[in-house]
Amino acid sequence: MLKEEFEENIKESAKEIGILLNNKQVNEFYEYMQLLLEWNEKINLTAIIKPEEIILKHFIDSITIAKHIKKEATIIDVGTGAGFPGIPLKIIRDDINITLLDSLNKRVKFLNEVIEKLALKNITAIHSRVEELGKNKSYRERFDYATSRAVANLATLSEYLIPLVKLDGYTINMKGSNIEQEIQQSEKAILVLGGQIEEIEKFQLPKSEIQRNIIWIHKIKTTPLKYPRKAGIPAKEPINNMD
Repeated sequence: MLKEEFEENIKESAKEIGILLNNKQVNEFYEYMQLLLEWNEKINLTAIIKPEEIILKHFIDSITIAKHIKKEATIIDVGTGAGFPGIPLKIIRDDINITLLDSLNKRVKFLNEVIEKLALKNITAIHSRVEELGKNKSYRERFDYATSRAVANLATLSEYLIPLVKLDGYTINMKGSNIEQEIQQSEKAILVLGGQIEEIEKFQLPKSEIQRNIIWIHKIKTTPLKYPRKAGIPAKEPINNMD
């Protein structure tokens, strides 16, 4: 895709979700895409490699949550992978402070290169398991928001995210369609961890049939110290399946 075509596509798509991109931001997204495609030949970062799909399914999808995030907020993006949604959020919201978390060091190296090449400030990439980070006093209950995209079912995801969020903070759970059963099965986990579903935002990505849901969970109580449990347990034994 030519740079001019890229610019027209991403600006138009962003405008449809109420975001106006400037030329600096467009250039950063374009350079990010080039790095993503280059590194993807060496390590598995994404199965989506068509530029128009990267724009829609990675970049635009990631920034759909931007308008709800308060000024100068702290955010942790758990299981960020190739940097979604954290890096696109940072590109359009220079005021926010972002921590990118991934359990694979190769991906963290890629993220650090993107951060360096795009000269992004107040953004850090960390190599760790989320269960370990959630027990670390430097990170536990330190963030205004914790977010994640396509990482785990909502019960497991809540055990990953809620311990990282401050009291009165939010987890932003980015999901596809058909979430009703998942929500039902996560009710106990959310309650036990100190959260409460506040809003479910349903929408379609621009010029597509792709359905998305964003589940906003408000943290109304401190998370019990026993959570998150040891690495691997939240995925194997979600709280909703326990006696």
